Amino acid sequence: MLTSREIKIVKATAPTLDGAGVDITKHFYRRMFSCNPELKNIFNMSNQESGKQPFALFSAISTFSKNIDNLPALQPLIERVAQKHTSYFIQPDQYGIVGKHLLATLEEFIPDTFTAEVIDAWQRAYGLFAKLLIEREHELYDSSKNSAGGWHGPRQFVVEEKTVESDLVTSFTLKPEDGDSVIGYQPGQYLGIRVKPPAHDYLEIRQYSLSDKPNSATYRISVKRESQPREGIVSSFLHDTVAVGDVLEAYPPSGAFFLRDSENPVVLISAGVGVTPLLSMLESIHEKRPGRKIIFLHACEKEQQHSFKKRLSDLASDNSNIKHYYWYASGVKKDVFSGLMNLEFVREQLPIIQGEFYMCGPARFMKNIKDQLLELGVNSDRIFYEIFGPHSDI
Repeated sequence: MLTSREIKIVKATAPTLDGAGVDITKHFYRRMFSCNPELKNIFNMSNQESGKQPFALFSAISTFSKNIDNLPALQPLIERVAQKHTSYFIQPDQYGIVGKHLLATLEEFIPDTFTAEVIDAWQRAYGLFAKLLIEREHELYDSSKNSAGGWHGPRQFVVEEKTVESDLVTSFTLKPEDGDSVIGYQPGQYLGIRVKPPAHDYLEIRQYSLSDKPNSATYRISVKRESQPREGIVSSFLHDTVAVGDVLEAYPPSGAFFLRDSENPVVLISAGVGVTPLLSMLESIHEKRPGRKIIFLHACEKEQQHSFKKRLSDLASDNSNIKHYYWYASGVKKDVFSGLMNLEFVREQLPIIQGEFYMCGPARFMKNIKDQLLELGVNSDRIFYEIFGPHSDI
């Protein structure tokens, strides 16, 4: 453990990371990838270009350092990061590489603050952070390996079905090439997929939400074709090149966003491809607890981009406890609200006090919806959300 003086030093200098500009984060990754280019097979290089990954890394380390004297408060952070790391198959030795370049970057860029004593304290702090993550990841790896249908490391899957769900989203049903069963998962979790698109130098790993209820034979992921700010490397490869019968590699399901075991009413709120993990929740509730009341709220640009619309309608027709409401940003459609999602339109339907609210979609959308829910009187500890890509708070 750290000494009281080391803790004091780390907490006093932690705000420096909040003010770390683009230059320092870019320098860190340039330094690391120059010395350890093999890590490009793990890191999402598109997120490097957008700045999302550098921000997420420094934000996580800053949050840890500010709460280093209150480890129980850090459990949500540890769990979220460890779950994401297992979908990349992160190994203990890689923490040493990241830590070396992180500390060197701080020393090079902010030498007046990060003196030898401060660097020593931060080295100890980072070592504790890495230890907590490695221990939790070890537990997750063991659980996946030793559970029925589980495995360790990448496993090959055959594309059994490829289904167009809307103008932007296509689903892939994956069956193990070895013919064995697959491990179960919590509705809301994702699958780490590893591919090597043609003309790209490195392996690419992406996480895609599992969009169906769990079964012991297959997985289904649903992938949006990314085009902004540039064409998605992996999503384009999956949409345009991968066909039925092709083989993909996957890591066991993971993720800290999942449906809680409860009988309370549930409200599922999504925008765009954010519908995918919530559909898994809906399918699971419908199968296991059909008496649980569900309200499904979904927003998208237009009807042609409304993924799984027919399936949602079929479920609602089959189960009177499922109610659904939709918003389209453009176009006029009977029984569909126009414009941005406004919860005032369905306020009387919402279980404000006892309900559990799950959200997935763009961060700006979820920030807006969270603000609306809080304004309506929903307790913040009943609001759960998932952000695709590196985590950020809303």
